[in-house]
Amino acid sequence: MSIDVRVMREDWADPGVALPEYATGGAAGADLRANFAPEERAAGLTLRPMERRIVPTGLRVAVPDGFEMQIRPRSGLALRHGITLPNTPGTIDSDYRGPLGVLLVNFGVEAYHIAHGDRIAQAVVAPVVQAKFRVVDRLEDTVRGAGGFGSTGVG
Repeated sequence: MSIDVRVMREDWADPGVALPEYATGGAAGADLRANFAPEERAAGLTLRPMERRIVPTGLRVAVPDGFEMQIRPRSGLALRHGITLPNTPGTIDSDYRGPLGVLLVNFGVEAYHIAHGDRIAQAVVAPVVQAKFRVVDRLEDTVRGAGGFGSTGVG
């Protein structure tokens, strides 16, 4: 299935930085890239251990009604450098039209440098179902019942 996500570049964004793109034919996530303002492009950004920063993509998107764009970590950055998203997945709602920034955190032990144009996260477009919430007097019983964290066993 394919849907149309409209993309607009910020006035200051570098048009040479690729739009979100899928690395392989079977990829679920499209790579998002850092796109820094002209005065920040040469330096990029260095994320110190335990530091959180919003990295600009230079984009705004229009996700169709009935869908969301989930912003997820790149597995290689997480494994090799401890770079991830503290609010994963981040959600871009269909009615949001502001700048698309990626909130990154460095859980690694060394500083990590993000250069202009680097792949920093991935975007997964997914359908959304909105629920109706209603108060009831009783919930049906289940085998699990009220068992919470760790209640289904270890391993």
